[in-house]
Amino acid sequence: MFEKNSKAHVILFALVLSVLCSLLITAAATGLKSKQQENMALDKKVNLLRAASLVDVGQKPGKEKINTLYDQRIEEVVVDSQGKIMETENPKGMHLYFIHGKGTGNSHDLKDISGYIVPINTRGLWGKIQGYLAFENDGQTVSGFSVFSHSETPGLGGEIESAWFQKNFKGKKILNSQDKFVSIGIAKGKAGDLPKDEQENFVDGISGATLTGRYLSEGIKNTLMKYEGVSVTFRQKQLKAEAGDPAHE
Repeated sequence: MFEKNSKAHVILFALVLSVLCSLLITAAATGLKSKQQENMALDKKVNLLRAASLVDVGQKPGKEKINTLYDQRIEEVVVDSQGKIMETENPKGMHLYFIHGKGTGNSHDLKDISGYIVPINTRGLWGKIQGYLAFENDGQTVSGFSVFSHSETPGLGGEIESAWFQKNFKGKKILNSQDKFVSIGIAKGKAGDLPKDEQENFVDGISGATLTGRYLSEGIKNTLMKYEGVSVTFRQKQLKAEAGDPAHE
């Protein structure tokens, strides 16, 4: 009888302990969820600011400075394939980020927009590569690049998140010497070893990470082809809000 009661007590204790642990884990997860979401939003903002060259790659200012700088200089919009601003709820739209000059607010006049940022979400060797590619308002010159998520091999493909690699992109062009769209590619070696007329369309590659470079090159090109209407609009200096949309007049 004693042995049976002991076993029952052990089982009951284990059940109670399991329930308590489950409740504690659930409570902790629920309590941390808002903090996690806040950190994710902050990480997104700082990477956009890095791409826009408003924050140095590898540096992360305090929360207040990040939020202030983002609110003053970055604006998220949704555009169609021609670069016209759409309602943000439109499922057919593409997300885009305007970089505003100091003190210009959310004006959509091209003279007040110093550039724009395109989100990059592409295949890598081991998983998705996500980042942001920023352009000057000439619609062809890269002003910055940042990677915030990837699964590439540390020391090899993982170098795509390093400062030296990301700074490679600044000043590169998506048009060739004949003003034709060619995108930005990652060279197998040094971009300086390529023919002179191709050098401004490539960045230095990463030793031992040829496939990562190839996938990232393909992903950037496919993305920029979708956003080519935006680039053309900037190149033609005719950026305007969609006619009839009072929110952007």
